Amino acid sequence: MATTVVDHGLLIAGERVETGDWIEVRSPYSGEVVGRVAKGGAAEARRAVDAAAAAMREPLPAHERARILDAVAHLLTERQDEAARTISAEAGKPMKAARVEAQRAVSTFTFAAVEARRLAGQTVPMDASPAGEGKLAFTMRVPIGVVGAISPFNFPLNLVAHKIAPALAAGCAVVLKPASGTPLSALFLAGLEEEAGLPPGWLNVVAGASSEIGDVLVEDERVKLITFTGSGDVGWGLAQRAPRKRVKLELGNATPAIVAVDAPEGTAAKLTANAFSFAGQSCISVQRIFVAEAVWDAFVDEFVTQVDRLVVGDPADEQTDVGPVIDEGERDRILEWIAATKGEILAGGDTTGDGLIRPTVIARPGGDDRVQCEEVFGPVVTLTPVSSLDEAIEQANATRYGLQAAIFSRSVETCLEAARRLEFGGVIVNEAPTFRADQMPYGGVKASGNTKEGPAWSVREMTEERLVVIQV
Repeated sequence: MATTVVDHGLLIAGERVETGDWIEVRSPYSGEVVGRVAKGGAAEARRAVDAAAAAMREPLPAHERARILDAVAHLLTERQDEAARTISAEAGKPMKAARVEAQRAVSTFTFAAVEARRLAGQTVPMDASPAGEGKLAFTMRVPIGVVGAISPFNFPLNLVAHKIAPALAAGCAVVLKPASGTPLSALFLAGLEEEAGLPPGWLNVVAGASSEIGDVLVEDERVKLITFTGSGDVGWGLAQRAPRKRVKLELGNATPAIVAVDAPEGTAAKLTANAFSFAGQSCISVQRIFVAEAVWDAFVDEFVTQVDRLVVGDPADEQTDVGPVIDEGERDRILEWIAATKGEILAGGDTTGDGLIRPTVIARPGGDDRVQCEEVFGPVVTLTPVSSLDEAIEQANATRYGLQAAIFSRSVETCLEAARRLEFGGVIVNEAPTFRADQMPYGGVKASGNTKEGPAWSVREMTEERLVVIQV
């Protein structure tokens, strides 16, 4: 029986807006149309900024913002299955991973509600100097203004939540531009915001051409902050074009993990699961593993054995571990990178009968192989033997990226040395570098970005500190 295709309007000023033009959202697995979303452009983006600016003229008190965020968390808990199925349908994410994303989004809203309640300034000890005697001073945290949010396809629910929930906690209205391939989850979440009582204009969702909508967010002076997750070229380009705005970037990585000679039991299993979940389409998906020569043979045997057990197939099947990449263009690019490697392909390297890339393991890649020095964003892992911790750290750092890395060792000294020397925004010890809890500070250095996400950090980025001095 054919699936009913539902049309979705854009959300602007509390109204569902149709434009006469449509984006067909297709399953990356089957190619089937799973929904249609109105296609917006510059005109709709300007209307959305107008609506957001108008909404902020009547500020929401902190307790009301917190109540709404808590209500969204409650509604999302009740409708997690629907959320997961929407994610899986439009992004091709296996259901077991889609369910985790939906659960994490609940946490994101819950922690944002906490931040709305505790957002505060501090007192200033004015009488600590003669000039301040007789004066009382304190700081206030005030909303920065309209937030422009641009989200990627790979976490179409939770990365949207990481942008809009902190913005609302801070008292900022939002214009959200979701990825054109995966806008359904964003609109689903916007519906929950409305159901929770968010007034019109505080959240506006405009899908469409990135160039047109992005231009409006860059050029309109009422948009004070842009939060972007996606391509490094696009992100750094936004920052260059908007030097007077805060432009907060979460970008890519070529994620390394170091397996020391005394790595704990189960290391290979952890790295396997986190290398190929959602076909490697995560900024912190395990990509480069550096293995101590003394344990090389044993680790490689166990890792390849674990990889061969992964189930590749239909993302709607609850047993599937690895589904499709987002589209045929990405699939072809990844296969080209694999074919060009100088290393030995130990597993995968080809496609299944239905065109999915098999989980691919490449041993001893060339140092200039694209699978080694660029972000693959696909189900590909390289394995490289190293003679020492120094060599492992040097090779892990030999990238323009710096988001997260991992070290596996039973030695506290080894782990702390790696944490000190690895040039990444986060170093994860005895856990895959793909690990992220939604309350923790998450963000990269070098080409990987310039900010930290996590509600407590994002909320402060989305506010400004204002000093108040009172003559007593």
